[in-house]
Amino acid sequence: MKFRFDKPTCQNIRKSLRKEWIETNGLGDYASSSLICCNTRKYHGLLVADLESPAGRHVLLSSLEESLLVGGRELCFSCRKHPGVFYPRGNEHLEEMDAGEWPVFRYRFGEVTLTRELMLIPGHRLLLVRYEVRGTAPDTPPVVLRVKPLLAFRNAHDLTRANPALRPETLSAPSGICLRPYEALPPLFMQVEGGFIFNAAPDWCFNVEYLVERERGFAYQEDLFQPGQFEIRLVPGKPVFLTASTEALQTEHGHNVIGEIWRREVERRMGLAASSESLEGHLAREGERFLVRRPDGGLAVTAGYHWFGSWGRDTLIALPGLTFYAGRPEEGTDVLLGLGSAVRDGLIPNVFSADGNHAYNSADASLWYVWAVQQMLKALPDRKGLIRERCWPVIKNIIEHYGGGKVPFVAPDAEGFLSVGNPGTQLTWMDAVANGRPVTPRHGQPVEISALWYNALAFADSLAKAFGEPEWRRTKQLDAMRSVFFKRYWVTDERGDYLADVWRDGGVETCVRPNQLFALSLPYPVLDEERYASVLSRVRRCLLTPYGLRTLAPSAPGYRPLYEGGPAERDEAYHQGTVWPWLLGAYGEAVLRAAWDVPGSVRELLRTIRPLFAQHLGDAGIGSVSEIFDGDPPHLPNGCIAQAWSVAECLRLLHLLKEAAPGVYAEWEANARKGGN
Repeated sequence: MKFRFDKPTCQNIRKSLRKEWIETNGLGDYASSSLICCNTRKYHGLLVADLESPAGRHVLLSSLEESLLVGGRELCFSCRKHPGVFYPRGNEHLEEMDAGEWPVFRYRFGEVTLTRELMLIPGHRLLLVRYEVRGTAPDTPPVVLRVKPLLAFRNAHDLTRANPALRPETLSAPSGICLRPYEALPPLFMQVEGGFIFNAAPDWCFNVEYLVERERGFAYQEDLFQPGQFEIRLVPGKPVFLTASTEALQTEHGHNVIGEIWRREVERRMGLAASSESLEGHLAREGERFLVRRPDGGLAVTAGYHWFGSWGRDTLIALPGLTFYAGRPEEGTDVLLGLGSAVRDGLIPNVFSADGNHAYNSADASLWYVWAVQQMLKALPDRKGLIRERCWPVIKNIIEHYGGGKVPFVAPDAEGFLSVGNPGTQLTWMDAVANGRPVTPRHGQPVEISALWYNALAFADSLAKAFGEPEWRRTKQLDAMRSVFFKRYWVTDERGDYLADVWRDGGVETCVRPNQLFALSLPYPVLDEERYASVLSRVRRCLLTPYGLRTLAPSAPGYRPLYEGGPAERDEAYHQGTVWPWLLGAYGEAVLRAAWDVPGSVRELLRTIRPLFAQHLGDAGIGSVSEIFDGDPPHLPNGCIAQAWSVAECLRLLHLLKEAAPGVYAEWEANARKGGN
């Protein structure tokens, strides 16, 4: 899909700073900034490396201060924010930004035009920046490109200040320089195609500000180290390359290697683009950025950019949309089997750590594992043998530990349902904590935990029947559980019927939340079919928005209409009305199950969510789907600019709707794409 932004948009600081691009390389590294390459987050940078030691993402190359020397004048085309001023205001020369297959920036300086392109190379910690200048007059004067690297060399969550511990020395490298500001971090090699001059002039760039961090209530100023400047002569029509990497390109003809790497990657991306012009194809390609190859060769799923790592729950919910429904069956199988091998006493880790000390602190990640296996079987029915050999033992381990009361903070009751947590824990996906307490206390029997547990038992029952293991069958218990579930969770008030969010000690939390959807959307629904319409009616009226589902009905006393303020204020709003796109997957499945007029229901749902695809894909994280949105209109995007389960569940939703009503879907997609960027 095309995401092209014109001169008025690029030169509008307010608008351009709210649009962000991101490049990834499949190793967990990224390059990212705003539309005009003015960093607005401490997480922005041109080479942000996901290191094994020290573990985590580190901003190595923060930005470049760039300018052209033309006819004795220095014309800057970069931009930073300092106290009270943007400097230099390079966006004023930006004619167009294209965020399609890779970020492309086109500048004009009178009779001279410059194209600047950036690309991370998949599988390599290598940033390529391509510059090409053209003159519109035959007597265009010689042009020199001046580039000053600005280095952060810090953890992505931190900020840095000028300090004497930094080593300012610049060492020579093939066709470039090598910098090693701190011993604990890897070196940075910067290399240039062809001839260049590097003038070492170590200095600090003080008080760079990140506006989004200020809005989020975090420290927002830092100093960046400037080792000196490159000067590169530009010949009209002949591109030059600047690279940044933690390893040197070892060759006497580095420019030939660089140009060939660029050419091959352009061909690869253009080929992918040609085969993925549909909305589903675009989301499938977008989903690839969340699949990260670990140092041990296995695959993991990054939950979101810029600050999330690998999370068990997020991985399992996102996995079907990122892989099985995106043409990546082997990758999905790899991730799923890897997760199964990480099970400890029935628990899937909630947070994966690079040092192997994973956090096992969720009640539902293991239950989502069962759902992910179901999705693999649905998409790949020929994998039943693999499921029997590799997944069935894991499922039995989970059921044995959960059902036997062997999981911390999880206890089965006499009717077979699970009670989880206590007033001080947050073990479900609504896990925000503010001022040392859970914002959304859900100890007891949360409705989606009961639905997921029933689904796991029912799936195990079907597998036991297929595999000839009668000791794992629970048919009679399952019938009884459905009756108990209805009696516990069903709520009737003056506005209709729906499901309570939590059952606890004989009472219920009656707030209207989206978690009730899983009682009718999972492969084995615990709620009787005749009740679906009532639940959907309440959810549609109270929670559905064009961008996802609210986490709490606006009529509730604790509803927060906006996700804003400092960390505590935002945590208070995180699951108290904030809209989450990933919930659309469950909502869509529920709609299709309840619909008597399937084409009509599909048309109505697609009409409702059209802004998510026709407008939002050109905002926030350009081309991707944000983590969350405000509960109240205009539902501004927030949180991570690219979230794995948002992209994945939106793709799975589109797949379901297309399969259910292909004609309606085709018409809608054509109209939605016309309304996009």
